[in-house]
Amino acid sequence: MPRNDQVTRQWHLLRTLEASREGVTLQRLADGLPAEFTRHPRTIRRDLEALEAAGFPLLTEKVDGRGVVWKLMEGFRHVPALAFSPTELMALTFSRGLLRPLEGTQLQAALDSALSKAATALPAPGHAYLKQLDGLFAIGLGPHVSYRQHRETIDKLTEAITKGRTVQLRYFTASRDTTTRREVDPYRLWYSNGALYLVAHCHLRNSVRLFAVERIRTCTQTPHAFQLPLHFDLEAYVGDALRIMRGKPVTVELLFDKATTAWVKDRTWHPSQQTTLENSGRLRMTVTVGATPELVGWLLGFAGGVTVLRPTELKAAMRSAAEKILAKT
Repeated sequence: MPRNDQVTRQWHLLRTLEASREGVTLQRLADGLPAEFTRHPRTIRRDLEALEAAGFPLLTEKVDGRGVVWKLMEGFRHVPALAFSPTELMALTFSRGLLRPLEGTQLQAALDSALSKAATALPAPGHAYLKQLDGLFAIGLGPHVSYRQHRETIDKLTEAITKGRTVQLRYFTASRDTTTRREVDPYRLWYSNGALYLVAHCHLRNSVRLFAVERIRTCTQTPHAFQLPLHFDLEAYVGDALRIMRGKPVTVELLFDKATTAWVKDRTWHPSQQTTLENSGRLRMTVTVGATPELVGWLLGFAGGVTVLRPTELKAAMRSAAEKILAKT
C-alpha cells in the first residue's frame, strides 16, 4: 500500500474525530472513509495508533449501547489561543508554499511569522506528521514575478493604502517604453496570475488603473489624504479581464474540438463562462470578457483546438495573429 494512501486515510480519520465530541466507534470511522480506502477494523486501529505516536492525544471510552469509542482529548480539538483544530493548523503551515512569490517582502514575513506561531501549537511529533503531508500535495505556482527586490515599494504602498495617502510614482510603461511621473490614490494591492498589481486612481488619466508593482521605479508617500469611493468594487473592476488586461466587454462564443474539450471542460477560465457539452464530444462555451490582445493570445494557446464562432472582429484578430506567426516561422 502506498505511503500516501495511509497518510491520506489518517487525515480523514482525524477530521472525523475532530467533528465529534461524543467519540466515534471503529465501525463509524471505517464507514466515514472514502470508498477507495481499506476499511478493515485492524487497519483503522493501526492508523489510530500511528496518530497517537505522532502526538495526537486520543482517548478510548466505553459507552453503554455503543461499545468502545475513540475521541480527541478535550482542549486539543480546538486550540484555545487560536481556535484552530489540528488539521486546520497543519493546512495553514503547509500553505507556506503559496507565499513564495512574495518572499523577502514584509507582507510575506508577517504571514510567515503568523504561520510559524500556528505551527508551534502542534505537538512536537505532529511536525513529523506534517512533513509526511509533503508527499501528498505539491504547490506549482507557474510563471510568477519575484518580489524580493521590490520589498521597499510594497511596504510603502501598503502603508499608503492603510493611511489613505496619495503617492507619487515614477512608472515604466512597457507598451510605450517610457517612464512617467504619476500621482495616484492607492486603493488595493491585487495578486493575480503570478504578479502583483496596484489598483489606484491615476490623477493623470483621471481614472482607475492597474500598475504592475515591478515596473514602479520610485514611490513616495505624500501628505495628501484621499477616501476610497464607497461605490468602488474591486471584483467588478477586474471582472471583464480574462487574466489582467481590461477592455470593452464582448460576448465570445467558442467551439472546442473533442480532444481539447477533454482538458478544457473541467476548468473555470472566467466567472462569466457558460458551457454546453455536445453529443459529438465537443464543448460549446460563451464568455464575456474584455476584447484585448490577451484574449487572442489565450485562444492561440489552444493550437487550433478551438473555433471562434463570434464575434466577427475576434475571428479577424485571430486570423491576423496567426498570419503574423506563420510569417515568422
